Amino acid sequence: MSIDLVRPDSSFASDNTAGAHPAVLEALVAAADGPALAYGADPWTARAAALISSVFAADTRSFFTFGGTGANVVALASVLRPWEAVICTANAHVATDECGAPERMAGIKLLEVTCPDGKLDPAAIEPLLQFRGDEHHVQPRVVSVTQSTELGTLYDTDELAALAEVAHRHDLLLHVDGARIANAVAALGGDPVANVRDAGVDLLSFGGTKNGLVFGEAVVFFDPELAESARFVRKQHAQLPSKMRFVAAQFEALLADGRWLDSAGHANRMAARLADQVATIEGVTLSQRPAVNSVFARIARPAVAALESWSFFYRWDDDPADPAVEVRWMTNFSTTGDDVDRFAAGVAAAVA
Repeated sequence: MSIDLVRPDSSFASDNTAGAHPAVLEALVAAADGPALAYGADPWTARAAALISSVFAADTRSFFTFGGTGANVVALASVLRPWEAVICTANAHVATDECGAPERMAGIKLLEVTCPDGKLDPAAIEPLLQFRGDEHHVQPRVVSVTQSTELGTLYDTDELAALAEVAHRHDLLLHVDGARIANAVAALGGDPVANVRDAGVDLLSFGGTKNGLVFGEAVVFFDPELAESARFVRKQHAQLPSKMRFVAAQFEALLADGRWLDSAGHANRMAARLADQVATIEGVTLSQRPAVNSVFARIARPAVAALESWSFFYRWDDDPADPAVEVRWMTNFSTTGDDVDRFAAGVAAAVA
């Protein structure tokens, strides 16, 4: 079957499909006017780093990178010795979606915990510490969580703080893979100090690309002493932009006047709007209410094929023996209400 309806202008496949925020593009153009010293010795980098410190009300150290995988590798490699390991969920982004980059690039051992909802339970940490001090076993040093998770779930502030408490009690560090940290903070009420710094996060991969940047992420250390090796690690892992002003200028534009949270909050609201509309369609079953900017739903296999050929998206759980497929629909800062309405109409047509 085919769907004879007008497609939405926005893609629901991923928040990576979105273009750049207009303010970010303006900042890039402005940064291109004239020369500037390379490798971060420029005013844009200084201002952006200061803005990040201001956002979290902390004496942070920030290191800009090209992308999210690079940010995670730099963050973890900066605080781990070769015999140390990372505790994470089996569906954490560092474990499933980085093509083994932490293992290959940084030699990092991942200790994976199965968690059905994508969230690490603090009780799962201590059993992995039984061989601490034993030279025959890797030594856990970092707990890494994805916020929001790959399954669209969200650690609330108390849950993140509980992980930090267990980690710190055992002399471990808490790393947050925050490719969608803006969506998480917006969903939690928009207080990055309470939701990140005061929750006990030690280092953060601060995402920008999924929230309106053309490219670029930042590695943020909340303890300056932890950042001692980061500039060398960043260079060695090919994540040091020579024209760093073009990453920093984007972050400066995104963080100005709370734009990063406004954009993420809008994406979250569009996901909620989409969920509200498709939940009333017979033949569509929401996997859960969206916590951030992702909608997970189950629909019949023939409807999936028709719908994805009309407006492409990704299948999430596609067991050939199952007559239904779990799909994921993502919204972003540029998704409009009209986009949502058109897409929901397409879903209704596909399952009719």
